[in-house]
Amino acid sequence: MTLAAGIDVGGTKCLGIVIDVDADISSEHDIIREVRHPTPHASKLVDTLTALAIELGEVETISVGVPGLITLDGVMRASPNIPGSVDVAVKSELTTKLHRPVYVDNDGNAAALAEWRFGAGRGARNMWMVTLGTGIGGGHVVNGEVQRGVNGFAGEIGHMVVHPDGPRCTCGRKGCWEVYASGRGLRMLASGEPGENVIERARHGETDAVAVLEAYARWVAIGISNVTNVSDPDVIVIGGGVSEAADIIMPMIRRWFVETLYSPEQRKHPDLRIAQLGEHAGAIGAALLPRFATAT
Repeated sequence: MTLAAGIDVGGTKCLGIVIDVDADISSEHDIIREVRHPTPHASKLVDTLTALAIELGEVETISVGVPGLITLDGVMRASPNIPGSVDVAVKSELTTKLHRPVYVDNDGNAAALAEWRFGAGRGARNMWMVTLGTGIGGGHVVNGEVQRGVNGFAGEIGHMVVHPDGPRCTCGRKGCWEVYASGRGLRMLASGEPGENVIERARHGETDAVAVLEAYARWVAIGISNVTNVSDPDVIVIGGGVSEAADIIMPMIRRWFVETLYSPEQRKHPDLRIAQLGEHAGAIGAALLPRFATAT
């Protein structure tokens, strides 16, 4: 047994777990320990991560997935959903506080690694993980290796501009994909109504709610068709809130995906799959970083 701690930093919570990385992780029942803390202002992030790591207990490795632009040496350059997140040296500061090596990567990369290794992406040669949460996270795994780019910033698909004159994103630009296709995007399209309410009403056939979900599904499909046109994956794993409403939203997304994809009749389409590891994907993937990451 090899115990590894993985911490996933989200827009609202930090989730830490301990797993046996020698085992086959198939569900939350394979998690040995779990700890949660609210996500603080960036100035307190390292203190929160330190406390969380200590609570997780004795492990062989500690790793963290952090949202935003994360350099190859573990500096959070920017993370629009965490206030104050400019040039936070997560890796070096946490290493100093814990007196041990710490691995740090982008949270989307970590989630992608988890779903490729243990979840819906098993067997994929060229896989994208798309997480539709507070924002939109992305991670790209090719032949078992996470694609990080020259600076570590690859995979920021939530900030593809899909409407240059659209509403302003939390990053400061206008019309980013996550403005429309994130959880916040669904609420915006519903004129402020919570997404879970819209989904429930759509399940009961209320036409206005169905129309909102159709509009949302179209925006989701536009983004994943762009990702497909750029990288030609064989699998796209979709996680976040959509995975909890797959029965009603995924048929819409699949239909709009065909409508928006370049030359759909002349190509093999990627398999659109729902993520299997739920909210634990980022933390599980973080725990895997020491074994699979090439630059952490």
